[in-house]
Amino acid sequence: MPKKIILKGKKVVLRPLSLKDATRFCEWLTDPEVTKFLSRYYEGGPPTFKEEREWVNKTKRDKNKLTLSIDTIKGEHIGSISLFDINPIAKRAEYGIMIGNKRYWSQGCGTEACKLIIDYGFRKMKLHRIYLRYIAYNIRGQKSYAKAGFKPEGCQREHVFRDGYWHNQN
Repeated sequence: MPKKIILKGKKVVLRPLSLKDATRFCEWLTDPEVTKFLSRYYEGGPPTFKEEREWVNKTKRDKNKLTLSIDTIKGEHIGSISLFDINPIAKRAEYGIMIGNKRYWSQGCGTEACKLIIDYGFRKMKLHRIYLRYIAYNIRGQKSYAKAGFKPEGCQREHVFRDGYWHNQN
């Protein structure tokens, strides 16, 4: 899978991951407001800088994953977006996103980034299906996913245990 992908919208640019991004990822992953929406949950605490750099390197080499950094159109790094568990035979992948910079929450950046990578997945990667899972209390995410064209398919009842409570996963 080509890793020199750059996708441009009106608000955001999706670009290849860089080791320089690891510092911001580490900052964002220490913020409980950011991590409470992520499926990747850090029970042992957030990753170290070294662990995050290793994750960036590993992710860039993973042939079953397309992860791109999200920048504003002015070049400010604000998050990451992925198609992962890519199955070229079944032509499907799972979608994930993190807008780590909270100043860009509810600004339409995530929705535009989603539309860009979904379009790339269907048109260039020739995927038949792109799906996602999210914790039911992520209402802002749910609205963004609907705007990007995702349709609800079901609910895994009490599937996620966070902060002492069971939560549904949609």
